[in-house]
Amino acid sequence: MQPPNDSSLRATGTPIIEARGLVKRYGDVTALDGLDLTVPQGSVLALLGPNGAGKTTAVSILTTLMEPDAGSATIAGADVIKEPGDARKRIGLSGQYAAVDEHLTGFENLDLIGRLYRLGAKRAKGRARDMLERFSLTDAADRPVNTYSGGMRRRLDLAGALIAEPPVLFLDEPTTGLDPRSRT
Repeated sequence: MQPPNDSSLRATGTPIIEARGLVKRYGDVTALDGLDLTVPQGSVLALLGPNGAGKTTAVSILTTLMEPDAGSATIAGADVIKEPGDARKRIGLSGQYAAVDEHLTGFENLDLIGRLYRLGAKRAKGRARDMLERFSLTDAADRPVNTYSGGMRRRLDLAGALIAEPPVLFLDEPTTGLDPRSRT
């Protein structure tokens, strides 16, 4: 369940994200009306707009959490509609709200995420420790997450999105709940 390596994507010149004519409707409301994107490998793209503009809907489609009513999209060459499992192997996702298990410790959360990505026990544990250090959570690693502050939970969620070293990372409202130092 390993994502394709970055060199194979660069060699083909394949955009890391491509969307054509994405449409999503909720009854009479059109949340997305023909979204087109081409994101080259190694790029950073921000979708900016007011509340209700369709940003989260676009992210939900691109991360295979919902299907569009029309259009197509690929993530690192995998079709999000026809090959959702392959697309998921290529992405990390941190949504608007921290998706962590409050009853597990920080380490247990990251180890579990690593195992769900099928990194194997040894690699999952190593990546969990690395991410805890990288996100300044080492001191809290063995405490239940329900004792963490909101900012600590957010950092843990971001660490989980990176644990499998995905070629594509989706961050929906990534700075919500973070203090100025953590945002940097």
